[in-house]
Amino acid sequence: MSRLPIGVIGVGALGRHHARHLAALPEAELVGIFDVDRSRARAIAAEHGTRAFDDLDELLGRVEAVSIAVPTIHHAEVGLHVLRRGIPVLMEKPLAGTLDEADALIALAEAQGVQLQVGHIERFNPAIRAAAPYLGVPRYVESQRLAPYQPRGTDVAVVLDLMIHDLDLILHLTGGAEPSDVRANGIAVLSPNLDIANARVEFAGGAVANVTASRVARERIRKLRLFQHDGYLSLDLAAGTGTFLRVKAGWQPGTGGELLDAVEMIRLAAPAADALGLELQSFVHAVRGDRDAVVTGREGRAALALALRVTAAVEASTQGALPAR
Repeated sequence: MSRLPIGVIGVGALGRHHARHLAALPEAELVGIFDVDRSRARAIAAEHGTRAFDDLDELLGRVEAVSIAVPTIHHAEVGLHVLRRGIPVLMEKPLAGTLDEADALIALAEAQGVQLQVGHIERFNPAIRAAAPYLGVPRYVESQRLAPYQPRGTDVAVVLDLMIHDLDLILHLTGGAEPSDVRANGIAVLSPNLDIANARVEFAGGAVANVTASRVARERIRKLRLFQHDGYLSLDLAAGTGTFLRVKAGWQPGTGGELLDAVEMIRLAAPAADALGLELQSFVHAVRGDRDAVVTGREGRAALALALRVTAAVEASTQGALPAR
């Protein structure tokens, strides 16, 4: 099968890695890139043996799909421009800055009959892939996503920058139902927007998630813990590994003197593969019609809606006003 002609729009901190992976992907032909910073575009293009286009529409005239990694405030503007041309889009997370913008993107993609996939990269994390055979319906989920401070991403709250990764996973793992209640608090520390946030998300079926995100931590931590009827999964998303403590068949409550009398420990590991590379590969296959999109526009909207509910809950907990910066 011929290689899919594809382009990258926005080659900053994230987009440059999109270009790198697409240039190496056998199923794709990186036709070119576009960035408003012309010198950066030329430098990235030179690294990967492709062309930097000065005119976006000229690039769009030569590709059959694009990856968009521009700042969130421009997602809707750029995405709608591309989709009007009938060109499939992989949009970096979050799908958009507002639900109205997300709805406009979804509606246009559906009207044009083209793929709109959202870059929730943790769906491709090795720990998530390794845990897949053992996943049931979690009753309690606990996630921690802590990162040292860096200016990139501070144009939005930490909920949209970092926590949204875990909110998407939680929605996916709990079946995608809309939460029945969201409570949260947080604070801005080093940026004009929320830098630390904690949320408690409840679902009508009884599942509960406790989610923490920070971008002013001293160390990087990405942990996800899932409690289900047959055991407990502890996943290290940073390392891509985990363990499953599964209740032994035939075990009766009150028997045994130690934990390992009741459970078996299963080490979780998936074949080594870069998550972003897998995400981009899945998009190429979805555009070709070989498989379904892993994270659809509607799933991206659901994660955005929950992230905005968390942000609103934080504002409500502080009586609608964050400290002035």
